[in-house]
Parts: sequence; structure tokens; C-alpha cells
Amino acid sequence: MTAVLGLGLATGCRHTAAGAPLDARAQAREYLARNEPERALPLLEAESTRAPEDLEVARALTAAQVKAGRTDAWIAELKRRNTLGERAVNHYMLGLAYFSRASEAGAPAVAAFERARELKPDEPEFHYRLGVALVESEQYAAAVGPLRRAVELAPERAGTRLPLAKALARTGDPAGAVAELAVLVGKEPSPAEVATARALMDQIADPFARFPKAAEPKLEEGMRYLQELDAPHPAIIAFEEILQDYPDLAVVHALTGLAWQRVDDAGRAVEEFKRAIELAPTDGKNHFYLGELYLTRQRPEAARPYLEKAVALNPLLDLAWFRLGDLHLERKDLRAADEAFRILTFLQPDAVPPRGKRALVLQLEGDWAGAERELMHVVDKDPENIEFTLRLGILFTEQARQASRPETRREAARKAEGWLRKVLEAQPENAVASRALQQLKSP
Repeated sequence: MTAVLGLGLATGCRHTAAGAPLDARAQAREYLARNEPERALPLLEAESTRAPEDLEVARALTAAQVKAGRTDAWIAELKRRNTLGERAVNHYMLGLAYFSRASEAGAPAVAAFERARELKPDEPEFHYRLGVALVESEQYAAAVGPLRRAVELAPERAGTRLPLAKALARTGDPAGAVAELAVLVGKEPSPAEVATARALMDQIADPFARFPKAAEPKLEEGMRYLQELDAPHPAIIAFEEILQDYPDLAVVHALTGLAWQRVDDAGRAVEEFKRAIELAPTDGKNHFYLGELYLTRQRPEAARPYLEKAVALNPLLDLAWFRLGDLHLERKDLRAADEAFRILTFLQPDAVPPRGKRALVLQLEGDWAGAERELMHVVDKDPENIEFTLRLGILFTEQARQASRPETRREAARKAEGWLRKVLEAQPENAVASRALQQLKSP
């Protein structure tokens, strides 16, 4: 649980300008990252004296105390301080220290965070930590209020949505939980937050949650035929045998639809997907399957509402976002396309296609810096990616052609030539790069 103490350390740059010494906070961050808490402690204690109400410093100081094995002494010191004069920040650090230990992560941590909140009711961090402690104690109903208040006070904080979504899901409000996850994916979540959101979404939308045990062997047989052996006809037979006894199992209708789609029988596939939607209207995957089928049949306008419904019901469906982005792009709805691909860059931060798609959208919008950023994200990680190197060259060629200011035109042309020559060094016969270079040189 100690990881939760250091959330404040995860943001910001670890180094100042090249060659400049690190400031005290950055140096402490460096020491903690290297697991040298003893060296971080004096720096953080000095920072805490200088800025006693700074919660980032408070988190870092408590994290250093815990990592240094001084949790007991730190708890005793915080209690002593509170007897001399209560301060919200001391109760906050006390809660963090308790929360770092499984044996005290429940009632002691909850009590400390509750007191911090009472002393400073407008601080969102105190509501958030109280809510998290209640969630970890499986007091889900009690956690909803503090977490909702944390969201109200700091709506820009993406991470607050996760424990709130979990609390809502555990208290019988799956729709509310999904709504919080939808907000999360639109707020630049971290990879860790995305992984947590996926796990929670899988629990909320588990199509096998109440699957009859008697039908499990036949289900496994059908899945093996469909997924492992690529034999859709025997899979259909297995699934239809299940439906004879359990005709209202939405997931089996969906699987049957996928099998019929595999044998190119679109009519029966549509019928099965629509039946799955009727039986489980809140399962986004069923809507996605039907939308995807319509796309394969070149019916984009029929597909779009199902794909939109799919991501509304399950905002973690990556492929649905990708398909929606393409549909919006084809319709020249650049704002909607940008939003779909932007979300996908956070759901799949290491994937290349979403970056390329978003760069195209931003270029069409005239956002040259944004397009460059997306392309450079790939090239920085993979300098040998010729496709994206070429796209950078083309991007700056277009900017040079469209720029109205001479200095902007010259700078874009300089960058374009550099990227295009890099392409031609690797691929001397690349006709696209050659033509673009000639355009730069022509008057």
C-alpha cells in the first residue's frame, strides 16, 4: 500500500534545465526513486518546515518515513504534534502512515482522514483519501459520499474517478460506475489507471457472471471450435444446443452471431446480435459486434449508432473507438475524430496506429504542432520508423507550402528537408520523399 503515499511524486519533471542542479523537491524525488529514503528525509523535512501545508510535500515526507522503516516513530510524532495543536495536514500524514500497513489501513486510517476532512472540508485530497480508505475497507456505501465530494471539488483529477466507480459498482449502480469510467478515459489517464479501469469494467460487464454451471462444458466446446480450431460450424451446433435449454443467454447469442459471421452468413449474424442486445442491452460488446458487422458490409451509417452506443456502455472498448474515429474522419467530423483517437492514445499509449490517425486529423485541422507531437511520439521511441519519418517530412512540406509568414515557411522547409533526407538515406528509391524534396526546392 505504500505506493499510494507517493502519488504527488509521480508528476513533474525529475530534472531542471540541462546542467542545472536539482532543487530540493526534485532531489528528494530522485532519492526516493532510487530507494534512498534516508537521503530524501532531511530535504523533505526542510521543505515541510518551509511549506507546512503543502500536501505534495506531506505525501513525500510520509512515503520517505515509511520506506526508511520509521513508520512507528512517525505515527508517534504525528500524534504528539496533534496533542500540541491539531492540524489537518498532520492527521492527513497520520492517515497515510496508517494506510501503508495492512493491519491499520481500515479504521485507524479512516479516522485520521475523517478528522483531516473535518478540519479542512474544502480540500479534495482529504475527501479522496477518506473514500479510498473506505473502499479498501470494503465500506463501499460509506465511500460514495466522500469520493463524490472529491470529484466535485477537483473535477480535473482523473484518478478520483476510479475508487468512485468501484464504490458505485459495489453498491448496485453499474451505470454510475461506467459513467465515471467514461469521464476517466477522456481525462488523459495514466497506464496504471487504464489497467485498473479495464479490470473494473471487465467485472461490471462480465457476460459470464451468472452463466449456468451445467452449460459450461458445452460452452467450452463451442469456444474451442470457434477460437482455437477455427471451425465455426461445429461451434454453432454447440452454441445452439445450449440455447435449446437456456434461450435467454445473451452471451451465447453473441457467440453464435460471431460464428455465423465467420461463415459469411450476415443475416443470421445480425439476428443473433440483435437478440443479444435485447437480452443484455447494457453490454457494450453486443452493440460493438453489430456495428462491426455493418462495417464489413459497407454500411457505415448503420454501424455508427451501434459503435457510439458501444463506447457509451463500455468506454474501454479500444477497437470501437478506432472504428468510430475512422467513421468520423470519413464524414469530415474532425473534432469527433480527434476525440476518438485522442482517447485511444491513452488506452493504447504504445500503439502506433492511433498516433498516426490522430496526427492526420490534427494536420487536417491545421494544428501542425499537435500533428508533429503525435508523430514524434513514435519516432522518438522508434527512430527507424521510416513511415512516420516520411510523414514528418510531408507534414512540414505542407506547412511550408501553406505558411503565410516567411520565417515560418523557412523553418518548416528546413525541418521538412531534414526528415525527407533521412528517409532517402534509408530508402534512396523512395519516390514520395523525392517528390516532396523537389517541391521544397521549386519556387
